[in-house]
Amino acid sequence: MATTSQNAVPVRAALLALASLTFLIAAPARAQQRSLLGFGAESSAAQLAAEARLDESVRSENLERWMERMTREPFYVGAPYNYENAMFVAEQFRSWGYEVEIAEYEVLFPTPLTRHVEMLEPESFVASLEEPEIPEDGTSGVAGRLPTYNAYSADGDVTAELVYVNQGIPRDYEELERMGIDVAGKIVIARYGGSWRGIKPKVAHEHGALATILYSDPRDDGFFQGDAYPKGPYRAEFGVQRGAVQDMPLHPGDPLTPGVGATADAERLTVEESPTVMKIPVLPMSWGDALPLLRALEGPVAPASWRGALPITYHVGPGPAKVRVHLEFDWGLETAYNVIATLPGSEFPDEWVIRGNHRDGWAMGAADPISGTVSMMEEARVIGELAQAGMRPRRTIVYGSWDAEEPGLLGSTEWVEHHADELRHKAVAYINTDGSGRGFLSMGGSHTLQSFINDVARSVTDPQTGVSVWERLHAARAVGGSRRADDGSDITISPLGSGSDYTPFLQHLGIASLNLSFGGESGGGSYHSQYDSFDHYTRFGDPGFQYGAALAKTTARATLRLANADVLPLRFSPFAANVKTYRDEVMALLDQTREQTGRRNALVASNAYSLAADPTKTYVPPEAQDEVPFLNFAPAQNAIARLEASAAAYDAAYDAMRASHAAAGGGSGDADMGEHADVQRRLNAALIQTERLMTREDGLPRRNWFRHQIYAPGFYTGYGVKTLPGIREAIEERAWDEASAQVERLAGTLNGLADKIDEATALLSG
Repeated sequence: MATTSQNAVPVRAALLALASLTFLIAAPARAQQRSLLGFGAESSAAQLAAEARLDESVRSENLERWMERMTREPFYVGAPYNYENAMFVAEQFRSWGYEVEIAEYEVLFPTPLTRHVEMLEPESFVASLEEPEIPEDGTSGVAGRLPTYNAYSADGDVTAELVYVNQGIPRDYEELERMGIDVAGKIVIARYGGSWRGIKPKVAHEHGALATILYSDPRDDGFFQGDAYPKGPYRAEFGVQRGAVQDMPLHPGDPLTPGVGATADAERLTVEESPTVMKIPVLPMSWGDALPLLRALEGPVAPASWRGALPITYHVGPGPAKVRVHLEFDWGLETAYNVIATLPGSEFPDEWVIRGNHRDGWAMGAADPISGTVSMMEEARVIGELAQAGMRPRRTIVYGSWDAEEPGLLGSTEWVEHHADELRHKAVAYINTDGSGRGFLSMGGSHTLQSFINDVARSVTDPQTGVSVWERLHAARAVGGSRRADDGSDITISPLGSGSDYTPFLQHLGIASLNLSFGGESGGGSYHSQYDSFDHYTRFGDPGFQYGAALAKTTARATLRLANADVLPLRFSPFAANVKTYRDEVMALLDQTREQTGRRNALVASNAYSLAADPTKTYVPPEAQDEVPFLNFAPAQNAIARLEASAAAYDAAYDAMRASHAAAGGGSGDADMGEHADVQRRLNAALIQTERLMTREDGLPRRNWFRHQIYAPGFYTGYGVKTLPGIREAIEERAWDEASAQVERLAGTLNGLADKIDEATALLSG
């Protein structure tokens, strides 16, 4: 591998050459407008004019009208109204001037035939497993709704003693081990929270449990947080969180067709062969149904951090509560209907900006996902109007109204897998939304897009305060003491794990992605319940749909700027800075693990754990662990240093060129575009490839579907992100040889990326 000095373009030479590239020039000093990242003077003016027009055109009443229409009946995968909604959305896109197709996939979607939970001892109790109708909620009693269940649970009929396992994540089982409690041969009950729901039965199965019951504790999203529905927004006594429990950290999408689109003629695994279908029965319930089960438990009192808000003393068990769980499912296929709407680009039709939001819901689905869907529809309507008025985007815009997201990102994943080769060549970026509400802008995504989305946020007005949504978010972070609030420079965006439709784009194909929403002031307890309704949302989610309109303005700007930019608005210094932070974190994690191991082993050797324990209670001291070796991080450190230099050369050269030209009073940069068109195309092609080069074809250890080497959902977090996942999770699992190999792999990935950034800088030099 060539060194930086051999391969990178010297910054001074780049600056001199860049001054001649007029298509990147910012608006001149005499112009009374701010320049946009990636635009020349005339194109920037045209873009800002389009944005002013879209602001005038966005109508919040459209969002309310569409939501009311789309949430009248349940619209889960396979429901008749789900198909009606797909046709309605397709019809709207056609009326706005888009080319529309319906991409159909045949996906596994089990629905329950039998659901039964009964306590046999020490008293008799049968769980209702129902959500009652509420008079204040007009659709809470509508026919055709899905029962409360977890998709991809195993069939089973098991009877055993019950054990309370808190949130059911790995550290909770370590605590149970200290108490001398083994869940093998038992049924466990876990409260929601701490990780994605599918992790809980996965870990329970690893410890030998026969079944898992999940429940919503009011401490987390019920009356402990605020007034319960219908008085307030929080989860009521018999509200239930539905959801899928397939092992998504292995791979999302259809469990029977991993890696390929689930077309009608696709080869399929059997349900028994699928690695992601859960191996034990799993069922969710309300706290009203869970209370008698928890109240019947004895055994040790639960640790303080395990205790919820129910009016009981939380005991762990096992028993004397003995419970029967009986579940049977129809393991049939259902058709998922993705609505794909395309607005061909006027100049670069083979460069695609992809924008998506899912359309299916578990029940009435007002907040999740229709709040995001109607914002995307309004965005698309306005962009379609601009195109009809002669402001057609230069790049192609593709809208995806995804089906079957709720069971595990099925619609988007199958489309991405089906069109993977085409997307690798054409996809510029992917912008995702999902549920949204009232409050603060949430920005997550690829850090090469950090400066870009900060710029977008600075230009959108917050509907409650009149300042920009960026300024309001910055203020909230400063008040909260966030280290990211800093001095007014760019807000650091969050890295992405999983949990929505950006996953296949970013982590399977390496397409730079953003995930955007508003929230933080719309109290919630309706998630995945029958009460996620139009009535609930219009009272507590976003009354008046002001923030839905703000989201449409935000995403429309992001979509159009990516579609119209002369040069794609990527910046690499923020990415390099974040990777450096992640490197520091994993190195600190290794040092902390070494220190904790040494302390633990010393305490084990001195019998301190046993001597410090209450002799009247069962306590099993931990065993000594293998010593933690020192790992050689030098390859990664050297690669990151090189990445920083390459990123700085590209970004600083770009900035200096813009500043020097503006200071000289330069004119429009667009007049000479034809002269530089070939360089522009090659430069954009190189920029598109930068995120691709963060992936490896053979993926992460034990889960090769996830290919991104910088961001991935955690193996035991599900949705939560693990940065530098190969190294981080190897350290967490104490797999030292694997950790060393992952350091080398990261270095190779980053050096390849630096090569491509250097290539882009060389193209800027002409």
